[in-house]
Amino acid sequence: MTVSAVWPFSPGVLPSTFIVVGSWDNNVRCWEVQQDGQTIPKAQQTHTGPVMDVAWSDDGTKVFTASCDKSAKMWDLGSNQFVQVAQHDAPIKTCHWVKAPNYNCLMTGSWDKTLKFWDLRSSNPMLVINLPERCYCADVVYPMAVVGTAGRQVIIYTLETEPREFKRIESPLKFQHRCVSIFPDKKTSAPTGFALGSIEGRVAIHYVNPQNPKDNFTFKCHRSNGTTGGVQDIYAVNGIAFHPVHGTLATVGSDGRFSFWDKDARTKLKTSEQLDQPISSCGFNAQGNIFGYASSYDWSKGHEGYDAQKKPHLFLRSCYEELKPSQKKS
Repeated sequence: MTVSAVWPFSPGVLPSTFIVVGSWDNNVRCWEVQQDGQTIPKAQQTHTGPVMDVAWSDDGTKVFTASCDKSAKMWDLGSNQFVQVAQHDAPIKTCHWVKAPNYNCLMTGSWDKTLKFWDLRSSNPMLVINLPERCYCADVVYPMAVVGTAGRQVIIYTLETEPREFKRIESPLKFQHRCVSIFPDKKTSAPTGFALGSIEGRVAIHYVNPQNPKDNFTFKCHRSNGTTGGVQDIYAVNGIAFHPVHGTLATVGSDGRFSFWDKDARTKLKTSEQLDQPISSCGFNAQGNIFGYASSYDWSKGHEGYDAQKKPHLFLRSCYEELKPSQKKS
């Protein structure tokens, strides 16, 4: 089981906390997280290809899965039914549930260069949007969606009334992006910008409508200093997650470390010890007191770098205090 880039905790409406993880062994697994941090395996489902993404419905009763088998499925956790709800012409890289006042749908992004929106009552998409390139990463926080594609394109969509393109930008990062995460405005809690991570150990903080052009910036992360001639080892940023209470963020990388950051003070809060494998994904639970991350091979060094002796692990860390914003003035 090599964990793909998925780590969603269940929504806060549920009385218990669950995690669902997709992996390269084609499986989707669900665990319940108890108060003492212990996990209980609950259920498992299987695709016919690696699982690239998973997403929860807003009410926590269903999980959606996106796979290299070109299908997305819906897992009803109550009945344990697992049914196909979406189809593309190439592997599906991302899936997100959209809960709008006037419609609900599943958004899927694929390497077939399309973004599709699915009303689950129909086998045909309610909307298909052509992308300039393959979908590499996406995030949704209503009423905003952000999609990053090959060719360093970033497209922002508004989801109000119906999904439509709002703005298109070239990535502020010079190299291929790998993950994106939307962050809210501190005062209004409305989605206002996003963090974009690249294969080159760098993250861009980008406001959609910045008050000041200097609000947008990039910072280096997941790099280590080599011993000879000041050479620096540079690693991919595999995942970004914003803390649901503090608004600070976590990044995880191919260097096997996680780091916590305060984007407003532009400071690093913490960097972890190095694991013996990359960290492929991360996330916070709804209350913000648990940080979860997955340690597994991320294929960043090709199939030659795969070591079957190194088993993947999922870690849960108590994190509420560590993620509190820096006291430094920004």
